[in-house]
Amino acid sequence: QVQLVESGGGLVQPGGSLRLSCTASRSILSINNMGWYRQAPGKEREMVATITIIGITNYVDSVKGRFTISRDNAKNTVYLQMNNLKPEDTAVYYCNTLLRTLTWGQGTQVTVSS
Repeated sequence: QVQLVESGGGLVQPGGSLRLSCTASRSILSINNMGWYRQAPGKEREMVATITIIGITNYVDSVKGRFTISRDNAKNTVYLQMNNLKPEDTAVYYCNTLLRTLTWGQGTQVTVSS
């Protein structure tokens, strides 16, 4: 089973930036679409951004213009650059395939607060 490890979260002020990383234990070349998800307390886990193996991206409306997803297939890693963070972005962030076919990792906590 492929293991996913997320990192890069932390506590930041509104307007700050973070860069999240998701590294898979095996090659992701066989996965056409990878994405980042997030889950805030009391809310359902939602898709934030996705990226295909050739770099086509999609974002949830609330993060468009602020977040950028990228992937380095050689490093088995997916990134999420988050700029101009807002308190509403506070959540645990996870990565997975588009159809959520892999076992979830532990996620990484992002807290945006003054």
